[in-house]
Amino acid sequence: MSSHLLHDSPSAVPALGRIMMAIIFLFSGIEKVLDPGHTIEAIRSVGLPFAHLGLAIAVLLGLGGGAMLVLGIRTRMVALVLAAYCLVAGLIFHSPFDGIAQAIQLAKNIAIAGGLLQVAAFGAGRYAVDRMPSGRETIHRA
Repeated sequence: MSSHLLHDSPSAVPALGRIMMAIIFLFSGIEKVLDPGHTIEAIRSVGLPFAHLGLAIAVLLGLGGGAMLVLGIRTRMVALVLAAYCLVAGLIFHSPFDGIAQAIQLAKNIAIAGGLLQVAAFGAGRYAVDRMPSGRETIHRA
């Protein structure tokens, strides 16, 4: 099948994939709102400055980016930003030299970033705000 056929397919699979990837960002954002001290301490523990700013960015990306991914709003851009966030956060906070558990966490971040790059490359799919007539991507009918 061509990517055009998959892109215009009525399949709900792309929306389901976006939702499944967004869950981790949404839960992480909620956790950071409910327990900001944990995130601030984690940021400080790796020697990064401006821990409160880092917390605000993490909450914004988790809740805002996660919600935008679920709804399919500016999906390609959001997917790229979240992929970069996953890679940067993974490399900063999950050193594979700190044991197998941290190596697995880093690999998880890399895998999520890979899925997000697929979303960035192929778009949100049919069920997304982006696909509405007033959205950035419109439905192309043959």
